[in-house]
Amino acid sequence: MPRRSGSKAAAATTPGRTKRTSAVGRGLPGGRQRCQDERRRLAYESARILAEYGPTGFDRARRKAAARLGISDKRCWPDNGEINDALLEQQRLFEPNERARNLADLRRHALQAMRELAIFRPRLIGSTLRGTATREQGIELRLFADSPEEVVLALMERGIPWRQREEPQRYASGTVQAHPVLEFVAGDIPVHLQVLPWQAQRQPPLDPVSERPERGIDVNELSALLADSESSEAAEPVH
Repeated sequence: MPRRSGSKAAAATTPGRTKRTSAVGRGLPGGRQRCQDERRRLAYESARILAEYGPTGFDRARRKAAARLGISDKRCWPDNGEINDALLEQQRLFEPNERARNLADLRRHALQAMRELAIFRPRLIGSTLRGTATREQGIELRLFADSPEEVVLALMERGIPWRQREEPQRYASGTVQAHPVLEFVAGDIPVHLQVLPWQAQRQPPLDPVSERPERGIDVNELSALLADSESSEAAEPVH
């Protein structure tokens, strides 16, 4: 299965899916085309569920979409990357200007938070990096520390009220580990801080879209990404 690099997820495309999905249903009259059509419908319905109800998780959205559309053949179900592509396409088609403004604003907030928490080697991950995040979903940062208490202390010193939860993460080894996530709101933007041990820098958890280690991007890479986006917007002709 073709996969994407986690650090390039914001701009990557996923070639080769048509070839893989075309094999599904081979030997059945019209099975190949039917499966492709169902896969496309499911991807768009799953993306609509993610957009309307927030980050419910790709698998939950896919199963809910399959139930709504009555598609039970899992061979015709889209993978996470196809759903993410459908979500990006919908956002670009129906709300391109709002999406671009919100995404740039989220990334600027992420950059500010990363500079404030630089001691923990922060990396931007998740939907803000991939380009599908909404303001309601906020930003996801991955921090590294000897213990979560170090990050908690940093928040307390800055007078930031927070709450903590646990989130399971899958690794390439096949193991699943629960890691603390510290959450607070900056202005009107939720910030989610995933705290991992230092050794996880070498083998980070898997990206739910690419299913490869999700390395994210650091402060310098995010600064460059924002600069490129601003340059592109400035170069666009005014109508």
